[in-house]
Amino acid sequence: MDILTKVERSALMARVRSKDTKPEIAVRSLVHRMGFRFRLHLRDLPGVPDLVFPARRRIVLVHGCFWHGHSCRAGKNRPVSHSEYWNAKLERNMTRDRRNIARLRRDGWGVLTVWECQVSSAALPLRLKKFLESK
Repeated sequence: MDILTKVERSALMARVRSKDTKPEIAVRSLVHRMGFRFRLHLRDLPGVPDLVFPARRRIVLVHGCFWHGHSCRAGKNRPVSHSEYWNAKLERNMTRDRRNIARLRRDGWGVLTVWECQVSSAALPLRLKKFLESK
């Protein structure tokens, strides 16, 4: 049973963003401070990637653990109410992600996924640097 009314639930879900999320902004800021320049949300690429480095043929996706089904605690936590709906929705998200990443790689792009739970990791700057400087 949902503890929120339909109106409250609708208002809550309307605040869930697909672009310019806190984890995405944190990664953008980090990458910019490292001296890398990028484009945002290029609509002509599969999945409209978060950060695109055209000259390097690299893409960084910043995924929310819950919405994209990460193996961490937040990603494994599924809603109890309306579980059929949520399980199907989250599975569709993961299937779409796999399809988009495969298309990007087939088109010659390097793709790195940064999960929401990894954004504050001390290892993230080195991981990004290695990925963006590799050929």
